[in-house]
Amino acid sequence: MRFKSRKTNGYQVFAVSGTNTVSFGIDFKDADTKGLLGFAVERSDPAEKERYFMFGYKVFPSVVPSPDETTTVKTFDHPVQSFVWDDFTAKPKRTYEYLFHPLKGTPKNLDRSAPPISIEVRTEPLFSSKKHDVFFNRGIASSQAYARKFDNKKPDKLDPEKRKEAMEWLSRSLDEAMLAFIGNAKKNDTLLCCFYEFRYLPAAQALKAAADRGVELQLIVDAKVNERTDNKGVFHESFPREENLRTLKKAGIPKRNVILREAKPNEIQHNKFMVLLKGKRAEPAEVWTGSTNLSDGGIHGQTNVGHWVRDARIASEFKAYWDLLSEDPGPKDGDDAATVRRKNKELRAAVEELQETPASLTDVKSGTTSIFSPRSGSDVLDMYAHMIDDAKNVSCITLAFGISEVFKELFSDNTSASHIAFFLLEKEDKPNPRSKKAFVGLNASNNVYKAWGSYLRDPLYQWTRETNAKSLQLNKHVSYIHSKFLLADPLSDDPIVVTGSANFSKPSTNDNDENMLVIRGDRRVADIYFTEFNRLFFHYYFRSVQESTLKLDEDEKRKRDRESLFLAEDDSWIKKYKRGSLKQKRVAIFSSMTGFS
Repeated sequence: MRFKSRKTNGYQVFAVSGTNTVSFGIDFKDADTKGLLGFAVERSDPAEKERYFMFGYKVFPSVVPSPDETTTVKTFDHPVQSFVWDDFTAKPKRTYEYLFHPLKGTPKNLDRSAPPISIEVRTEPLFSSKKHDVFFNRGIASSQAYARKFDNKKPDKLDPEKRKEAMEWLSRSLDEAMLAFIGNAKKNDTLLCCFYEFRYLPAAQALKAAADRGVELQLIVDAKVNERTDNKGVFHESFPREENLRTLKKAGIPKRNVILREAKPNEIQHNKFMVLLKGKRAEPAEVWTGSTNLSDGGIHGQTNVGHWVRDARIASEFKAYWDLLSEDPGPKDGDDAATVRRKNKELRAAVEELQETPASLTDVKSGTTSIFSPRSGSDVLDMYAHMIDDAKNVSCITLAFGISEVFKELFSDNTSASHIAFFLLEKEDKPNPRSKKAFVGLNASNNVYKAWGSYLRDPLYQWTRETNAKSLQLNKHVSYIHSKFLLADPLSDDPIVVTGSANFSKPSTNDNDENMLVIRGDRRVADIYFTEFNRLFFHYYFRSVQESTLKLDEDEKRKRDRESLFLAEDDSWIKKYKRGSLKQKRVAIFSSMTGFS
């Protein structure tokens, strides 16, 4: 939901809320900011009958000259020196009042006489009766919170109660929602499931329990034989086949309920969806989809989203796709080259015949559109790229496996005057020394800002050392950014959200089994995705910047650290909001949004 305050002394606060996150922008163009030291942020929570000032991380060096990782402060004395701010501690379906108190004076003698700017905000319910519910895990094992709450320990190294708390903190309702979808299936209903990784025992046990209570259960799981022995003589079993089979056996799911996806051994059966059919007539009703593999790492480690759709038409389309895949179509191991080409062509044609698929933004109707892979050509991938390149104000995208050429080609001629775009990556985008192609780098000159998975390896003043999902043994390959979604003008009246299992790449479009949703015009969905993207991007943006400073000499690094990790003792921080700066552009994202509640 979207909100704005009344103007107070020239300040106006804009807010957009999701389920657990509220993001704010403060328009200050008509305010007297001379001598402004920042804002003390106060939150009132009527449901809890509480009123308090929010915690902060940065301190005035003259007040706390030597902070360490045990230092905790509140914005009452150490204000927020920013015109954009986020509350990541909100709870679903709550009404809050936030008061932004402008502070002047000096750090040791703060002037609190200015009236606060008040704004009332409501968060979205976690579960609703609407067509879409969206569930993000926390996706930030590399965080100050995990370090302080759980001492950077692997969950299995914690005592049982603390381990449970850590896993719940990391999942942040994603686990609960997935199990709730399965639990929603009643006797005589049907669950059609399709999973790449099927390695999360609680979900497997929930599906077995559904079958036991009379739900017709049918599972397609990736079972491709891809075992190998590497050049060091180490044997690697087929993945995820063997772990999937072990989980099925451990959960006691009978073979009659399982279809092994063994065809197309060189590609990935990358889906992660379930379709609920209601009653003995098996009427399509609901879909669970998104980026989340059924694994500990998928739910508790890397960034992921689960998306619950209550739409009979979409469920019917997913059922038709499931029916097609249930025949295990495509070339088999041992087929000759001509047969491989023929069967792949036949599969792509069969997928494309399931329903009409838009080839450009103008073809995308309001509401929800499903898109399935594999398919021929580049129309769909080109459409995704144009969606974020043609945005009017802002676009956002998560990229687990790098930036596809089509995106770089479109954005390379953008300038600093183009709309602002945010790319959240698993790894830093940099030249590959083994590639013969010229490297195309996107940066602020294209109005593109990038963040990538990273963490604080060493203590920095009040910031403690962090860990990551790989070190916690939650993920082996993708440790940070595994979600696959894009947003085009998310805070407009006509937002676009694309979400699902595909990685915005040629293989995910032309070769893999994949599914995506294109959701147009649903502000609630866009607001949830935007606030979560905002949370993730700027969590990792700070760490990406800190990682970049490691390349500097020690003196310059200390200078940069001190500038970024401490509060300014005067109003000099406002200079960072000059026209054309990232900070100024971020404020404009909020002040230009529409569709207020």
